This record gives sequence, structure tokens and C-alpha cells, in this order.
Amino acid sequence: MSATTVLINGRFYTMDPTTPTATAVAIRNNVIIGVGNDDDMKVLLGAGGKVVDVNGRCATPGLVDAHVHFHGYSLQLQRVNLDGCRSLGEALGRIAAKVGETPAGEWVRGRGWKHDDWDVVAFPNAQQLDTIAPNHPVNFRDRSGHASWVNSAALRLAGIDKHTPDPAGGSIQRDANGNPTGILFETAIELVENHIPEPTPARVVEAMRYAQTQCWQAGLVGIHDFDDRDCFVGLQTLHSNGELGLRFVKNIPEYRLDHAIGVGLRSGFGDDWLRIGGVKIFADGALGPRTALMVEPYEGEPNNYGIAVKDKEEMQAISSAASANGLS
Repeated sequence: MSATTVLINGRFYTMDPTTPTATAVAIRNNVIIGVGNDDDMKVLLGAGGKVVDVNGRCATPGLVDAHVHFHGYSLQLQRVNLDGCRSLGEALGRIAAKVGETPAGEWVRGRGWKHDDWDVVAFPNAQQLDTIAPNHPVNFRDRSGHASWVNSAALRLAGIDKHTPDPAGGSIQRDANGNPTGILFETAIELVENHIPEPTPARVVEAMRYAQTQCWQAGLVGIHDFDDRDCFVGLQTLHSNGELGLRFVKNIPEYRLDHAIGVGLRSGFGDDWLRIGGVKIFADGALGPRTALMVEPYEGEPNNYGIAVKDKEEMQAISSAASANGLS
């Protein structure tokens, strides 16, 4: 197989411990077919091919992020980012700035808070958001994505009060009187988010276009995505338009398993740019909001062992159904 392009005079890191670096790379139709020294790679050059001297520049294999929620990430770039806040006040300040530029009644959204990193380590609450956003429903996921911080307007829209039971696989944090505090864990997050209007497909695609540029700047060339159907639709639109610039493995949330089986999707179906991966199951929560399952209770919370979103039997049944239908 002859090369169409040979890059020479470079420093290419191969990640192969037996030959960690090379000076040349042979390429055919955007696929690397050889790595080695300049002379050996030039031999692979076919008629009409070209040699490119990279003048000692360095290159490494592109990075692949194995766990991304690309739909959420793309939209989050247009929302409020609370990552890096070191206090409740700093978080509220960022949110207040967004509230000030958002028409009354519209949702103010974002994510990234981590109360363990604040100067005073304590969960925030709805009343704190109410002081800066009395006329907007507010919803902010924490950094792990396993907890949400909402205000009273959001709780009212979702119909959540002291009489609302905890959903299976989730919980509503409550005060001493049983009233919701504004913190929702695991599946309880959906009680509010099911009331948030979905962005249009065109807006999702626009957000994804920009998000790709941010991924490129971080050195990413591939992504394993774990978001829902809207993400898959957006990726297909980019792909069909020739605009997909990252290689995606699209994994399937377990609650879409029946749909995937029904249309005959199998792991590996697709092409080099967009293909089906496996099935994702939420087994339990995360460490930040103290919902990850533990064999001993969390310090200071003798009754908190975390939350089992799916028990062993459920996971076995889902895995068996997926495997029987060609999904890993």
C-alpha cells in the first residue's frame, strides 16, 4: 500500500514503548499506514505523492475522551459555569449576572458547583437562589451531574412540596420540617428538568458546532458520548452536512435500550466518524453529593449509604438483553 503523503523531519510520539518516537509518518487517504525514520517512510510514497518537511515540529496521537455528555456540554457552554467557585457568594454572583440579562419567567441554567470546595462546606438551598432570582426558575446541576440546586420557582413548577415522595432511585433533600431544601439527588433531578423546555434541534446543532472547536483546542479528536437521543440526532445532522470534526462513539442510555433493539442498532454500527458503542447503566450516584453507594455510612450521616439507582438484578437483566441483541 503506497502513501499519498509522508511527513518527515519531525518528532512524533508513538505511545509504543518499544519505539517511543519517530521522525516520519506515512499517510494514505487520511489514514496513517506507517511510522518510522525518514528514509523508510519515503520508500512508501506512491506516484504523485508529496513529502512534507515539518521542520522538527512535535506531534502526538490525538486524545479521546472516554466519557462525555456532548449535548449537555455543548449547551452548557452557553449557560452559567460554576466550576472553580470557592464560595457560595461567588456562585451566587455568577448566577445573578445571568439573571440580570434573562427575561423574567425564563429559565436560568448551568452546572459545575461543588460545595466541598467552598470556604464554608454546606449544601446550598432554594432560598439563597430566591434572593437573586425571585422571578426566574433556576436549575443548576453540580459538577458530578448527580445533584441539582433549584429555587422555589422551579420547585413550584414541578409541583414538589413536603408531600412529594422520593422517586425510585433518587431523593429530595428536606429540612427538619420535611420541606424540600432545593437540592435534588439522582432521579429526583428529573422531577424539575422534565418541566424545562427543550432547545430546538437547530440550536443544538449550532451549540455542537462551537463545542467542537473547544474540544479541538484541548487536543481531542474523539469522544465517547453518553447523552440521549437529541445528541444522536444533532451528531447525525453534523455528519450528513460534512461538519462532524470529531470521531464519536455514541453510547445508548439504558432507558433507550428497547428503542435501540427495536430498530436493530448494534455495537460497531456506523462509520469512522459516528458509530454505536455500548449501553450505559446508572448503577449509583457520585461522591460529591454523597450518593455513591458505600458499604459504610458517610461520615456525619449515619443513615446515608448512598443511592442505588439500579440494583444488581436490574443491571443483570439490562446487560443480558443488550448482549443478546448485539449491544455491549
